[in-house]
Amino acid sequence: MSKNMTASATGKNKQVVTRFAPSPTGFLHIGGARTALFNWLFARHHGGKFLLRVEDTDRTRSTDAAVDAIFDGLEWLGLAGDEPAVFQFARAARHAEVANHLLSAGHAYRCYATPEELAELREQQRAAKQPMRYDGRWRDRSPDEAPQGAPFVIRLKAPREGETVIEDAVQGRVVVQNAELDDMILLRSDGTPTYMLAVVVDDHDMGVTHVIRGDDHLNNAFRQLGIMRAMNWEEPVYAHIPLIHGSDGAKLSKRHGALGVDAYRDEMGMLPEAVLNYLLRLGWGHGDEEIISIARAIELFDIDGVGRSPSRFDIKKLENLNGHYLREADDSRLAQLVAPRVAERLGKLLPDTGLDILTQAMASLKPRAKTLNEIAEGAEFLFKTCPLDFDEKASALLDDAARALLTKTADALLTVQTWTVEAIEEVIRRVAEDAGLGLGKVAQPLRAALTGRTVSPGIFDVLFLLGKEESLERLTGAGHATAG
Repeated sequence: MSKNMTASATGKNKQVVTRFAPSPTGFLHIGGARTALFNWLFARHHGGKFLLRVEDTDRTRSTDAAVDAIFDGLEWLGLAGDEPAVFQFARAARHAEVANHLLSAGHAYRCYATPEELAELREQQRAAKQPMRYDGRWRDRSPDEAPQGAPFVIRLKAPREGETVIEDAVQGRVVVQNAELDDMILLRSDGTPTYMLAVVVDDHDMGVTHVIRGDDHLNNAFRQLGIMRAMNWEEPVYAHIPLIHGSDGAKLSKRHGALGVDAYRDEMGMLPEAVLNYLLRLGWGHGDEEIISIARAIELFDIDGVGRSPSRFDIKKLENLNGHYLREADDSRLAQLVAPRVAERLGKLLPDTGLDILTQAMASLKPRAKTLNEIAEGAEFLFKTCPLDFDEKASALLDDAARALLTKTADALLTVQTWTVEAIEEVIRRVAEDAGLGLGKVAQPLRAALTGRTVSPGIFDVLFLLGKEESLERLTGAGHATAG
């Protein structure tokens, strides 16, 4: 579907309205985040509205903590709704009103079938290898035939003849024979509305013009259309997008990586712009473009770019993309994101100058990193105190010859008047030349002595960032520690 279909589908050139409607039973699923993104982008592309609805009718599983987690994840991604969120449970009276209207109009009926009867029906259908669906036994019976005061549900009178067709904007033309649709429950015996009813009523009342959701809801659409047509409501455009699979082609699960958006932010150290860019490219594309900003995505996005095949989630691609956005990010912003991670790694608060130090170090730290965690790991050396703890590889480098070289280097660096990268480099290169060694042979023990590790930013940057006094103290300390 593209703009022509968008205009015709909204009837009279109505404003495009999309919605994201999660159930608050846990975190914001990464697949749900992509659905929210597609809805948000489609609305933005067409100058429309993006709305949020919390489908909290399952009171046993819905929690306030999950609501907060979902809103928190959406806010982090920049996908907040354009209006206050609608809470489905609070609209139960409105849902019941529609069910009773359908009942009085003859489009629904009271069903007095007992749980025991329905269980027996299912058992018979199972034994006969038939589809398990309600058989309409109260569809044409009078309520007078039921025992006085017997509980009942309200069921929709689904069409029995012909077929129902959906011209899905992603899946294409999808047809279901009406004989396959049963008379679904609208109101339970306690008067509470079912999810299927609530979704339709809420979409109508919210003015939703385009229902963009996972293709696991495609079968629901045929049943939900029965309610819309019985109410003579305008039908939305449906766009059922394929689900996300793992790298092995199986349904995305924890073994493929984190499922909640919060884990990508908190545990894995991803930037929101990287996650958005990656999710955008999962099932939608524009030529060979890989790096797509949100502004560019709004300009380009439309449903006709969504494919019909499931996408495969590849954490390595996300990490590479995140590395790109780290290199593009503002250094002070990165410093603020990295500081608490460094403090956690070291088990202590950073000094008051910590943010300034990190900001200054970012140009050296971020080029090699793919996550905030990797930047934090690389920044640890800046805040350590003597004596340093040396890992096994670093200790192995600091033999007698290395200690002698450290002493020469420290003596040479002592003469540096202005502590700049250029001045430091000049001294280190002269030390290497006097020793008849390649620069790498000098840099390796220096790195071990200054950071306690064998991996770090460039050695000139390390010395510059630590400062003259701290650098000399560490070089001296490393020599004494290994000699002792």
